[in-house]
Amino acid sequence: MAGSGSSMMYSFLLFTVILSLQEMYRGKLASTELFTILGGFTSSILFLVLLTFIGNYQESCGVKTGWGAVIVAEAVALIAAGTVHRVCITTCFLFSAAILYEVNKLSGIMLTKSESKTKRH
Repeated sequence: MAGSGSSMMYSFLLFTVILSLQEMYRGKLASTELFTILGGFTSSILFLVLLTFIGNYQESCGVKTGWGAVIVAEAVALIAAGTVHRVCITTCFLFSAAILYEVNKLSGIMLTKSESKTKRH
């Protein structure tokens, strides 16, 4: 499994690449309804990558990660979506909520697995 330092670096690089591509193709993303939804989805991927970056940064600094990281990552993703189209803001929020739900569910599963391993040993 990747350490928090390499994961933090990769998430920042992915954030930069995705944001750059989104801004380069924002005219195309705003051209039709389907591309507008795709623009919101790419912004929600920005949310996931930025949340990973912030979480790893806070972990490396020894700070507890909480809802503040989620709010900051969501705000940045919504601002990035707003540069493409107004509807992208709504679709980004909906996709980000679904992604956050799945990440929270996955985190709970991983936590129970790690707790059961520590209880065995």
